[in-house]
Amino acid sequence: MGFAFGVLGPLEVSCDGVPIVIGAAKQRALTAALLIDANQVVPVETLVARLWGERPPGGVRNTLQNHVLRLRRSLSGAGQPPPVVSRPGGYLIEVADGALDLHRFDALRGLARTAAGDPERVSELLRQALALWRGEPLADVDSELLRREVAPALAERRLGAIESRIEADLELGRHDDVLAELRELTAAHPLQERFWAQRMLALHRCGRQGEALRCYADVRHLLAEELGVDPGTQLRDLHGRMLTGDATLVAPRPGTQAVGNLPAELTSFVGRERLLGQVRGLLETARLVTLTGMGGVGKTRLALRVAAQQAPAFSGGVWLADFALLADPGRLEPAVAESLGIRDQSARPTRDILLRHLRDKRVLLVMDNCEHVAQAAAELLDVLLRGVPGLRVLATGRQPLGLPGEHVLPVPPLTVTAAGEHVHMPPLTVTAAGEHVPPVPPLTVSAAGEDGDGPDGHHEGGGEAVRLLADRAAAAVPGFRIDGHNLAAAVQLCRRLDGIPLAVELAAVRLSALSLDELLDRLDDRFHVLTGHADGTGPAPRHQRTLQDVIDWSHGLCTEREQRLWARLSVFAGGFDLAAAESVCADDEIPRRHVMDVLAGLVRKSIVTAHTAGRPHATYRLLETIRQYGRHRLRELGEEIELRIRHRDHYLRTAADAAAGWFGPREAEWLSRLRRELPNLRAAMEFCLTWPGEAGAGLRLAVHLTSAHTWFFNGTPAEGRHWLEAALAQRAGLPAPLQVSGTAFTVWIALCQGDLAGADALMAACRERAEGLPGGDATLTFAEGVHALLRQADPRAIALLARARDELRRDGRTGDTHMATMMWAMASAFLGDRETALAASGEYLAEARAQQGEWALSWALWGAGLAELRHGDPRRAAELLGDGVGRQRALGDRWSPTWGTEVLAWAVAAGGDHVRAVRLLGAADRLRQEFGVILAEPFSQAHLDVAGRLRVSLGPERYAAAFAQGATGPGRGGRPRS
Repeated sequence: MGFAFGVLGPLEVSCDGVPIVIGAAKQRALTAALLIDANQVVPVETLVARLWGERPPGGVRNTLQNHVLRLRRSLSGAGQPPPVVSRPGGYLIEVADGALDLHRFDALRGLARTAAGDPERVSELLRQALALWRGEPLADVDSELLRREVAPALAERRLGAIESRIEADLELGRHDDVLAELRELTAAHPLQERFWAQRMLALHRCGRQGEALRCYADVRHLLAEELGVDPGTQLRDLHGRMLTGDATLVAPRPGTQAVGNLPAELTSFVGRERLLGQVRGLLETARLVTLTGMGGVGKTRLALRVAAQQAPAFSGGVWLADFALLADPGRLEPAVAESLGIRDQSARPTRDILLRHLRDKRVLLVMDNCEHVAQAAAELLDVLLRGVPGLRVLATGRQPLGLPGEHVLPVPPLTVTAAGEHVHMPPLTVTAAGEHVPPVPPLTVSAAGEDGDGPDGHHEGGGEAVRLLADRAAAAVPGFRIDGHNLAAAVQLCRRLDGIPLAVELAAVRLSALSLDELLDRLDDRFHVLTGHADGTGPAPRHQRTLQDVIDWSHGLCTEREQRLWARLSVFAGGFDLAAAESVCADDEIPRRHVMDVLAGLVRKSIVTAHTAGRPHATYRLLETIRQYGRHRLRELGEEIELRIRHRDHYLRTAADAAAGWFGPREAEWLSRLRRELPNLRAAMEFCLTWPGEAGAGLRLAVHLTSAHTWFFNGTPAEGRHWLEAALAQRAGLPAPLQVSGTAFTVWIALCQGDLAGADALMAACRERAEGLPGGDATLTFAEGVHALLRQADPRAIALLARARDELRRDGRTGDTHMATMMWAMASAFLGDRETALAASGEYLAEARAQQGEWALSWALWGAGLAELRHGDPRRAAELLGDGVGRQRALGDRWSPTWGTEVLAWAVAAGGDHVRAVRLLGAADRLRQEFGVILAEPFSQAHLDVAGRLRVSLGPERYAAAFAQGATGPGRGGRPRS
């Protein structure tokens, strides 16, 4: 066991489970001062400050050294070498993985972040993390600096974990359970607005709306008294939604969670009351509703708000498929499947998979940004709407899809008042607490006859653009408000912007530096009348001219470097981090050391959005309209191809580093990073496959990602096969060894999919491409071995995979060597004798432990369990297999447990628990159906043998009942019911 330490409460030290008492105050402080930076060298100066503050005694270095020696003596009596060691410039305390409660707490929080979207798992992980706290951190440590600076930071991390756990519990419908806790939290931390918002939501969902409104009155009064400020945007928005009876606040059923993938709203939703009702009404009768309109008019935001409001009516969930970054219409169907959370990665046509998945469900599918893939979207929807009676589709685009039965609803700009109209301030209403507060909306301006009027000649809510300007400006400029002094200027500004939401939001940001009148003056100076489209075919639509003008104007407010960086950032698909921006965009004109400052300027101007909450590194993103504008500017600069090559090179290096770093301590980090970077990796791949002469780079990228196990970890082997085959199809200029590696990996994926005929054809092609290569090819040997194992169950696979392992190790391909070792151990367990199987699995497990790769270790445990099951102790096998599957789930791996659950069922059957074994078989079958996995040899025969024996043992009826229990157990990736 070794040493273990605790700082999340009074300081604790133990060795092999036996407590060690450190009585001297300075030694306790020294221990804590080292543990805060465990496994890192803490400089002498830092330790002195932590132990003595600003007034250290004379000869403090000798005094510190004496305390270190005494601490070592205190720890050496435990029978283990003391963990405190000297290093140049300071000291270090060595802490094993999981031996410090703070490390375990942070690791569990990290796992909870990666499990976003699965509130059940998030709640459980955070409960485990919070259970590690034993009281106030470092409460018994004599260090003013640690108590003043470190302890509050630790306490904030704990509050953040509590906040996230309650958020997950609220998603699960546990509003009754968290009320008492939230009452205590708001009392203990009265200025934490998030706890107040959670308490209000919990009360609202419990049917106690009056108390929820009183909470808002309480926190509003408290903030005014203590800080002199009003509640923040989140609290104000929640309060307004409660007053208007927003349907999105309806609680899910206890024990369930909302189904779907809609993103959370980051800003309040303003106006559109009439349109919201129209869209909801159309969805009740029409199966396809398409929202059309110009870019920036708010089609996406409107669709997402309607979808969220309609979620309770769709038991199969509400799902968003966003095609903004989809360059290849041929990838539309896989993109829809991915958005729906479909894990079937078999070789079946994606359209068939979609039909099978949706057939008996009631689902609302939001298809966003369809204009550039309209034909592919229409073809798919024609099939889905005919074959899935419970499907409703809400699409957005700049043009209709042209399908029979499609209801098209144009989305106009926000309404704006006519000149000289008066303001109608709504009367005050009285809340349950007796406090006068204005209802939502807080400001309406009415007029008739202006562009954008509703069909009855009256404005839809009136003054929506002004309300949006007021809301966004208040968020950017604390204390900003629109009143009688500046209302006329606000109305004029919104009219000049034609009520286009994106234009209004861009203008609102400038109010941090300019008054409304100053903003209008500069806007008038900047605008010009465009006489025609870019292609010269005639006058551009008025609203299109306005949006172009506003973005041009925002562009003109940027410095020259900011303008150039904006254009260059447009090559990124989805998000990017600072390192990527520096790698792709820096040159002599924007040196690497200046990229961060220029990027920060674009963030301040709302050209780039930054996301920092809950992330180790900030990520950035451009709105799609802003990105398209930047891409146009990049073409004007003549830099598009150069920047796309730089983008490709960066992500090719990323993939190569991931493949080289595979099977090591950073393995899980690489897997998570590649999952986040998939949009950019796909964009790089698409460029390679469409630009002349780049196919070789595309194939290298696909091979590296396969070597890094990207496709299997993400549960998307079919996508990996698509990219490999698409690159291999462009054979001209591809080096023969690279073709062999790409084809060999494609063989492996086809076999894992159960596409045996496809694997045979690919294997023949691999052999043909390897002919004439001097010394053969290690990946060909690997493919031969995998083919012999999974296609033929041929004992020759053991020797072939052992040879592939040696050849790959000789070539320095550590990650690919692990892959061959995994398959070698598997072949030895299935096709070898006891000595061969146990030796291979033992060697595999020892290598995985030595390399400290968490995902690799999970498969090594699986391999050891399989060997024990077939040649050793079934009970030991069940322990190893359960450990392996648990680690895979903790990492967020959805695909691998498909195999682990199946083999775990065999082990449980061998141990005599036949009912549980059948339940596990049912759970494994459900996972196979979900991922489209087809058991190949020798798995299929082993499965039939075990299932046959269990059916005889239990009888057909008991077998069927237990199997059904497992097959209908917890949802995707959940632990099989036992």
